[in-house]
Amino acid sequence: MNEPSLQEQFSPASSCFGCGPANAKGLRIRSFVRGAEVVASWQPEPHHEAFPGMLNGGIIGSLLDCHGNWTAAWHLMQQGGLPKPPCTVTADYAIKLLRPTPTDGPVELVARVVASSADRATIEGTLTAAGKPRATCRGTFVAVSPGHPAYHRW
Repeated sequence: MNEPSLQEQFSPASSCFGCGPANAKGLRIRSFVRGAEVVASWQPEPHHEAFPGMLNGGIIGSLLDCHGNWTAAWHLMQQGGLPKPPCTVTADYAIKLLRPTPTDGPVELVARVVASSADRATIEGTLTAAGKPRATCRGTFVAVSPGHPAYHRW
C-alpha cells in the first residue's frame, strides 16, 4: 500500500518494537482504516520463527497488541473529533492461538471496536495466514493523561 499508515501519519518517530516506523529492528506493522475495520498485512522473516516455518507466539501477540492499540486510538480520535489520536496503552489483552502460523507468506491482521467509552475501547482482532485464522485477540486500550509515562511518547 502506497498510502501512509496510521503509524506513519501520526507517529513517524515512534520506536515501538511492534509498530514504530522509526525502529529499524522492530516489526514495523502498517495499519490502515478500511470502513469499520483496521487492517494490516505483514511478512514474517526467518528470525521471527519459533521453529523453521512457523511464527513465534510472542511475535503474534505483539502484532495483535499493536494493531489493536492503533485501532482503539483511531476510534477514540474519530469519536472525540480530535485532530490526532490520543496516546493509548494496553490495559489488558488476551491472545488465543488457534493453529500454527506459517511464515512462507504474509499474515493479515483485522481489528474492530466492539465497545468503547470516552477514554477506552475494547478491540477484537484476528490474525490470518494462508487463508485460515491462526490467532485471535481481545483487548482493552486506554487513552492516557499527562503524567503517565506513555503520554505523548508516540
